[in-house]
Amino acid sequence: MTEQPARRLLLVHAHPDDESINNGATMARYAAEGARVTLVTCTLGELGEVIPPGLRHLTGAALGEYRRGELTAAMAELGVADFRLLGGAGRYQDSGMMGLPDNDDPACFWQADVDTAAAHLVEVILEVRPQVLVTYDEHGGYGHPDHIQAHRVAMRAVELAADAGWEIPKVYWNRVPRTVGEQAFARLQGDLAALPFGKAGVLDDVPGVVDDERITTEIDGTGYAAAKSAAMAAHATQIEVSGAYFALSNELAQPLFTTEYYELVRGEHGSTRETDLFAGIEVPGIESPGIEGTS
Repeated sequence: MTEQPARRLLLVHAHPDDESINNGATMARYAAEGARVTLVTCTLGELGEVIPPGLRHLTGAALGEYRRGELTAAMAELGVADFRLLGGAGRYQDSGMMGLPDNDDPACFWQADVDTAAAHLVEVILEVRPQVLVTYDEHGGYGHPDHIQAHRVAMRAVELAADAGWEIPKVYWNRVPRTVGEQAFARLQGDLAALPFGKAGVLDDVPGVVDDERITTEIDGTGYAAAKSAAMAAHATQIEVSGAYFALSNELAQPLFTTEYYELVRGEHGSTRETDLFAGIEVPGIESPGIEGTS
């Protein structure tokens, strides 16, 4: 049996591209530092809106397979070798936006039995034995059914894995501190004229925005900004990147964050803000207090 890296990080996301937008810099940084970074993606995003006109013929399963290729390219940019689809390719399909008839498809992730789906994730947890898991909050960051379900499945899998013999010490939800978002959108207004996007989005477009005091952890990924940007650009059906900004199919510009923020929801942290997802976890041969600044 191959010996595991000392630090092991598991991320659970809904569709290809979510990981690069939310955690690309974090993933690239930990992968470069020798941690095992494992990504589990719950669907292939078969219902995503396609940006490039030349690819708009892709729909359904064909789009999902294409996005699987984009995910592979993005992971190469981030240096992540271990990425999987929950339950295997095609197990769960994209559910579409909340309130659409697609939500009622028995094959979609939104309709999946949570315990059954969580059992697939438990298999990964028991193999990888992560000390840290990252996923969305209970609203999925912005209310998409697949994001909400990814949250439910991930949190249930944490419980089931503990019963099966592996307790994950720390669980985080993706966040953006409100003041950081406000400052970034203010800069965007000044830069908008030079960008290829029609107009700017608003802070409410960004998933997981919370008041600053809820942020427990910030990961400085500025050294991996190019990797994150390249990974996002690899998801070309879904994302258009321009410098420090990007847009989705709505063509509304928003900031590309290279410092990424988290809220610790399971595990212990100190009175000051962490700078390491593994802070407080005893890892042989690695000193990582990861505490600085104020929360």
